[in-house]
Amino acid sequence: MPLPRLLASLFVLAAFSAPAIAQEEAAAPAEPPAAAAPASSVQSAITLTLSGARNAERRVIAYTCENSDGFSVEYINAVPNFLALLPIEGETMIFNAVISASGVRYVAAQYEWWTEGQEATLRDLTQGEDAEPLASCSEFSNIP
Repeated sequence: MPLPRLLASLFVLAAFSAPAIAQEEAAAPAEPPAAAAPASSVQSAITLTLSGARNAERRVIAYTCENSDGFSVEYINAVPNFLALLPIEGETMIFNAVISASGVRYVAAQYEWWTEGQEATLRDLTQGEDAEPLASCSEFSNIP
């Protein structure tokens, strides 16, 4: 994806559950469902514009994890914003980079995604400092 268009503004699409914002309905399925889906399961898209972003980069990295299923993380690096989009419990959450002693530490709600080199951990900060991570991951590589 060419980056020059991203230098002026950056568009991030993230699927999330938002019944208050959902005003457009998806195309009707071929057969109607047996029961209407609850309002909380309505899927929408949101566009986030980062004005004045410089040196923009967007990349997706796949991770394999020891104590959970593997997943992909989308990184949006658009100075001064550094974001990571992670799938948490079936929803895409936007994590923001914060100060760390080493590596890059991203936070969203009670979650922390901390990367250092090719290693990463996902933690639920409400479980305490000594709690096992939800996921201990490594960047996926198909090179033997």
